[in-house]
Amino acid sequence: MSRILVDLPDTQVEELAVIVEAEQRPRAAVIRDAIEAYIAQHKPALAADVFGLWKGKKIDGLEYQQELRSEW
Repeated sequence: MSRILVDLPDTQVEELAVIVEAEQRPRAAVIRDAIEAYIAQHKPALAADVFGLWKGKKIDGLEYQQELRSEW
C-alpha cells in the first residue's frame, strides 16, 4: 500500500471528522472508500470514450488489421 499526501481545506477535514465519528471507522478507511467510489463512478465514462472511434474512418477495420499484420 502506498502513502500519499493530500492538502484538504479545513471545511472538508471537519466534514470528514463528522463521518468518521458517525461510522466509528478510521479516517484512512473512509478516504479509501471515497476514492474507490469516485474511481468506480468514472471508470465507465473512461471506457466509453473508445467506442465509435472507427466510425469516421474510410478503411475497414479488418482490412487495416490485416495490412498491419502483413508487415510482420
